[in-house]
Amino acid sequence: MSVTEILQLVDQLVEKQTGKHLDDLEKTVVKGIWQGKTYSEIADECGYDSKNYIGDVSRKLFKTLSEELGEDVNKYNFCWTLERVINFQFVGVNTNITYCPFYPQADTNQSIPDEEKTTKNTIYHDLTLAPKITHFYDRKTQLQTLSHWLTHQNTRLISILGVSGIGKTTLVKHFIDLNLQQFDVIVWKSIKLTQSLDTIITQILTAINPESIQTDNKLTELFNLFRQQRCLIILDDVQEIFTTRQLAGQYKNESKDYKTFFTRMTEIEHQSSLILISQEQCQEMISLDEELYPIKCLELEGVENTELLSKLGLKDESSWLKLIQLYEGNPVYLKNIASLIRRIFLGKVSEFLREDGLLLTEDLKSWCNELFQRLSPIEQQIVLEVSKSNQPLSREDLRQSLSLSSMELINGLQSLSKRYLLKPIEGEKISFNLSPVFREYVRNFCQD
Repeated sequence: MSVTEILQLVDQLVEKQTGKHLDDLEKTVVKGIWQGKTYSEIADECGYDSKNYIGDVSRKLFKTLSEELGEDVNKYNFCWTLERVINFQFVGVNTNITYCPFYPQADTNQSIPDEEKTTKNTIYHDLTLAPKITHFYDRKTQLQTLSHWLTHQNTRLISILGVSGIGKTTLVKHFIDLNLQQFDVIVWKSIKLTQSLDTIITQILTAINPESIQTDNKLTELFNLFRQQRCLIILDDVQEIFTTRQLAGQYKNESKDYKTFFTRMTEIEHQSSLILISQEQCQEMISLDEELYPIKCLELEGVENTELLSKLGLKDESSWLKLIQLYEGNPVYLKNIASLIRRIFLGKVSEFLREDGLLLTEDLKSWCNELFQRLSPIEQQIVLEVSKSNQPLSREDLRQSLSLSSMELINGLQSLSKRYLLKPIEGEKISFNLSPVFREYVRNFCQD
């Protein structure tokens, strides 16, 4: 699609919304953004001393386009938004385009600097460590939310959060399977396998262009890539960069460069996104205001869809919902307990439910033990106390039974909620209850 056609398209959209056509400066700004120029470069071309005025003109244009199209339009999703407008024929321009780079394909006479040739027009998808998704249950709303953040809002830092097995990784992989064409570069990394941020950055840059790597300036090179191409980086098992036996979200000494990286993702201008999949919420997602920074959190809870059990060889379908509720709608917990029901109860869920209390398999005990060992001493005291009661406990109840200061207690409660192990319950008094599976583990295997 030529620059002339882009100008015609934007002019039509602006005229429909405001009744006015683009002026000469606005045309220059549209052309410059389409060509991937910075505000400073556009200002120089127009003869302005400051890039701020060009930025103001751009933001006014983006606001008009957002109002006309009914979605958020900004510098980073400008090209991709116009691509969708054309392909879905929202307006009367018949050109069909399938790839929308931040420079003009048709203008073959325009030279591209050598340092930009190294990364532009590179398609690279590394999903070697991503799981294969065979079934996707009851997450359509969350999938739509994630798609909106990445497709329409260009959110740069997203956390997908929840306990182990709840479906965080499945949700992200399903989104990628549906949206591969939206990103030039997609890389999936597991922190459990590679904890070093420097190693991860080196692997990404080497895959895209090994000749350009400068060993003392890799982070700058990575953000140059993020500016020039639309990248999606997924980091799975992010809780592994946090210290065990301390409150949630405390970085290991050797992992503090991640903190800088996450913050830079929100502060530096680029067109790429980073997804963090974690059992613990990192501090940046709490301290940064979503209204001021391009960040979002998606917290996953259990599902209540009996289709989840339909392929697990179980009987007594009328009892399935009760089983799902007993194990918190956690897909991994349910698949694990279904194996036990098939082997010992011949698949009869109603027979299994006659057992006294919630049963834990060896795998469930192992997962819970791993969680318990990550807790700080303060958190362990709290969960041990809460697990003794079948009823939620208030702060006053816990304060009377534990030798903790008010600050220690509140910090411990907050940390447990950031691990998605403890839920506040609103009532006459705010009280707290443990995840049923984790409570059963603590009650039976962690008491003195």
